[in-house]
Order: sequence, then structure tokens, then C-alpha cells
Amino acid sequence: MRILIIALTLAATLVPHVANAGPVTGSVRTLTRPGTPPSSAIVYAEPLDAAPSRKSGSFTLTQKDKTFRPHILAVPIGSTVEFPNDDTIFHNVFSLSGPQPFDLGLYRAGDSRAKAFAQAGEYRVFCNIHPQMTALILVVATPYVARPAPDGRFALDLPPGRYRLTAISQRAAPVSGEVIATASTVDAPVLTLDESAWIDARHKNKFGQDYSAAAYKR
Repeated sequence: MRILIIALTLAATLVPHVANAGPVTGSVRTLTRPGTPPSSAIVYAEPLDAAPSRKSGSFTLTQKDKTFRPHILAVPIGSTVEFPNDDTIFHNVFSLSGPQPFDLGLYRAGDSRAKAFAQAGEYRVFCNIHPQMTALILVVATPYVARPAPDGRFALDLPPGRYRLTAISQRAAPVSGEVIATASTVDAPVLTLDESAWIDARHKNKFGQDYSAAAYKR
């Protein structure tokens, strides 16, 4: 028994110790036109010195009150997104953007459809019946994702290393900055999103045509 304890103790001293990083904290600042509140944002971190770990999962983008909830969603490559219809009416979720455009077809209240995302990209999501419904799905090559608080602050627990932080919203182009995660808390540079030039332009339906005038009143 004594020999076994000594052997285990010696083995423990020979195993390399991997330090856990402290949280990387930062903030997202959003520039908007006067009187226009900022839209929701997402921040994600991509390792620059190592291959990102693959941690796909299951996520949900709900349809409720003719609105997608949340308005913006980030998921790792290989993840599946469920689109439950929690309204009392029909919906038809589709996207014409990204490397894998999709159309989930028409389905009734209480039903749900799912979509697996195998390629990274930005997917603008709409309903073919209700043009006011819009969302953004980001499929990213990293599991490190954060949703900033209302004041713009965010925190990410990252293994030690160098990362590219990217912030994006529905109304602004992505902005990035680099940060090095260490064993203690690190403050990331402020990420500034510019939504001041955003225009609420009407999009096309899944057939590439304009919605009818009646669709905007439904």
C-alpha cells in the first residue's frame, strides 16, 4: 500500500499542470441615431494559436407574438437549432443567406422544425408570411460565446491563449480585437458597433419577391 501511495504521488508530480484562465471581461459600445435604441449583440472568441474545440449543441429560436426570440443567436458549427411555433397562427421560417440557405416550410401552432448547421456563416432568418419577423443566426467555429448585458458588459471564461474577439448585431457590421487570456482577469478592448447608418429596408420573401401590402398588416 505504501509503495502504491508513493507511486501515485510521484505520478501526480509528473503530470503537467494546465492553468485555468481568469475571465476575460469587456464591453460593447453601440453607436446609433438619436432616439434609436441599440439592437442586441453577440460576442464570440476565436483561438488564434490553436484549433478551436468543437462543442456543438442544441439551441432554440422561438416564434412568439410574430417575433423571433432571441433576435440574434450564435451557435458552434454542427449545432442544431429548433424553431418552435409558440403562436396561434402558421409560420414559415426561411433564410436565403449563408452557405446553406434553408426553408422549413409552413407549419402550425405548437409544431416545431429543426435545422442543423454544418458550415460557418451569417444567416438572416425571416418568416414567409410575416415580414416583420427577422433574426440573425451566427454559426461560428468556436464554443466561446457571450451575450452582453444591457449596459454592454460581457465576460468569457477562456483557456489561456491568444484570441480574436468579435462583436456583431443585427444592425452593424462585425468588429474585432485581440486579447490574451491568462490565469487572472483580463480586460478586453472596447468593441464599438456602428448602427448609425442602419436602414430598415424591406426584404424579399422566400421566392425572391416583394411581400404583399396585406402581409405588413397581419
